[in-house]
Amino acid sequence: MYKRIITFVSLICISSVTTTTAFAAKQQAGVAMPDSYSADVAASILSQGGNAVDAAIAAQFVLAVTLPEAGNIGGGGFMLVHTDKQNDFIDYREVAPLKGHRDMYLDDKGEVIKNKSVFGVLSAGVPGTVAGMWLAHEKYGSMAWKSLLQPAVSLAEKGFVVHPKLADNISWYLDYLQKKDIKVNFADYFGEIKAGQVFKQPALAESLKRIRDHGPDGFYKGKTADIIVDFMQQHGGLISHQDLAQYQAVSRKPISQPWQGYQVLTAPPPSSGGIAILQWLKMYQQLVPANDKKPLEHNSKEYVHLLAEIGKRVFADRADYLGDPDFYPVPVEQLLDDDYLQKRAGDVNLLAISTTEKIEPGLYESEDTTHFSVVDQWGNAVANTTTINLTFGSGMVVPGAGFILNDEMDDFSAKPGVANVFGALGGKANEIQPKKRMLSSMTPTILLKDKQVALVTGSPGGTTIISSVYQSILNVTEFGMSAEEAVNSPRFHHQLYPENVIRHHKGLKDEDKKALQQMGYTLDNRYFGDVHLIINKNGKLDAGSEARGRGKAMVLR
Repeated sequence: MYKRIITFVSLICISSVTTTTAFAAKQQAGVAMPDSYSADVAASILSQGGNAVDAAIAAQFVLAVTLPEAGNIGGGGFMLVHTDKQNDFIDYREVAPLKGHRDMYLDDKGEVIKNKSVFGVLSAGVPGTVAGMWLAHEKYGSMAWKSLLQPAVSLAEKGFVVHPKLADNISWYLDYLQKKDIKVNFADYFGEIKAGQVFKQPALAESLKRIRDHGPDGFYKGKTADIIVDFMQQHGGLISHQDLAQYQAVSRKPISQPWQGYQVLTAPPPSSGGIAILQWLKMYQQLVPANDKKPLEHNSKEYVHLLAEIGKRVFADRADYLGDPDFYPVPVEQLLDDDYLQKRAGDVNLLAISTTEKIEPGLYESEDTTHFSVVDQWGNAVANTTTINLTFGSGMVVPGAGFILNDEMDDFSAKPGVANVFGALGGKANEIQPKKRMLSSMTPTILLKDKQVALVTGSPGGTTIISSVYQSILNVTEFGMSAEEAVNSPRFHHQLYPENVIRHHKGLKDEDKKALQQMGYTLDNRYFGDVHLIINKNGKLDAGSEARGRGKAMVLR
């Protein structure tokens, strides 16, 4: 019904007619995207009468061309969708190949083999992006599939002008591979890129054409599938024709919880992010009144310490209880129970650092993911986070197909108690099993107020995604920031391990940094994340993309 309504409304161009959505017709639309190409294409789709999902699908495939660090058809992700009819969470996370097993990254002594889960074809899970976009289109799309794929095809075939930051990222990555003597084929495809020059990707264009013309069968079957499997066999990889043919994106029920007058819609498992941000937000709200009932100054010593203390508990729970709900009974309700969180918050030390080793689970994740946010003129919204895990994924480009394979297998727990590349610990809940989805920190999130979209947010950044998302929410709801202020305000992150380390952006006050160090924290001044945020204030949209990235945000009148 949703698809037919949107199509009909688009055709009559909407005058003063009110749709069946919560918003009236002819409201503003907005996009917040990680690069200008995806932003311009998404805006074009919206201006043609497409809905938020149409714009998201088109943007996703454009990013596979213009943002090779993370945009992809060789990876996966999560799409959170809000319409007047329902809230939906499309899980197109990668899965472990059928030949994957618990100990596949361990040596004969049972120790983790360095880099085996991070570089090369063995680090790749079965890609889910194409299936996820197809499922989203089948459920919510209003424009023809081919028309949504064509902008990406054109950019791959005709080329796009390389942004200086993309050129810098490629140069850094090539240097890193050389210094570490890592043998991948990345340089064969991206080694000659120069800022300001047009970069064409003919093999990727042909792959996108097959997807455009044949839907998911153009990727999971036929020529592209043959190319992928041949490449795997040549290099000792595990992904087979059976893996590709059996892959399915799934719809899950989003986590939905009240908080401070909002309804928070966020990511359920196999993401850890939704549970984590709600634990953070709820414990924060319980502890702020306890702190002499005075509002904390933004990014003050007290504010940073409080949220770091909460973070210890959040990541302790993450390590023990979270994984793929199709394989492990994740106790979502218990972890978000108000009484449980009140008990957890009661252990927070407002004056000193808790001993890390004593923070246990309370019941019985470079970082070049990418995110974008869309709100259409009918008030429908999409928060989409997508990834190939580390910057440029596995470093392996599929010859003849032109896309980079993910290295998402590192997001499994290779061995209980051994951290992954992001420093995140895991155990049995997140051990490798065939067809299992690896735990994620991706946290696409939408806040509703009076059943209307109030905020759409998300970020890349491995495990730091969670901090970027909950702090962007607090920046808006607690401190009244605009979209640009909220995405550009300095952020910080603490995740239990490394012990007592707070990673932070430049911009914290010197006196607060000194006070935190005197408390016993080690400060690590490194940027993380790339927030893309849309706010609705009384029917007026405000969109922001982080200034230090190459994103673009706009409100369409």
